[in-house]
Amino acid sequence: MGRPSQSRQLASGSTSKAGWVIVPAAVGMVMAVPVVSWWLVGDQSSVPAGAHPDFTFQGFEVGPSVERAAGIGSTVLAVVTMVVLAWAMYRRQIDWRWWGVLVLVMAAGFIVGSGWRVMTAGGIGANIGAGLVVFFGGPIVVALLICARAYSIHLIRSRR
Repeated sequence: MGRPSQSRQLASGSTSKAGWVIVPAAVGMVMAVPVVSWWLVGDQSSVPAGAHPDFTFQGFEVGPSVERAAGIGSTVLAVVTMVVLAWAMYRRQIDWRWWGVLVLVMAAGFIVGSGWRVMTAGGIGANIGAGLVVFFGGPIVVALLICARAYSIHLIRSRR
């Protein structure tokens, strides 16, 4: 994604110092996606809290207003960072191939966020979904992150 302190040569021949926005925007996008998916999936408990449900493990105690604020805030952050990154790509400040890395990491974040909701769901008896998240979700997240790292190394080396 480039070094933020250097000015970039654009296709038009002019230089731009707006590169300092790109890395924080990408980090913001990667951090927002798990929270957005966590918020959109919502509580997956199959019984009311008064029925003393069983949990694989208890999630963080968050009130509905905090949950809504985190969800809306992270959705706004994801949209704003998406626009900033699309603008930077349009202006040719970043190579379009970096979207491959971002999509892989965002997919891993989506699985983590939604998997968290499944893992912390209350129910009576065994939480089969939690087992499926661990069995399938964990290896998929690891594979996505390994692919993202390998592709980013490839992009960095091909630039030299």
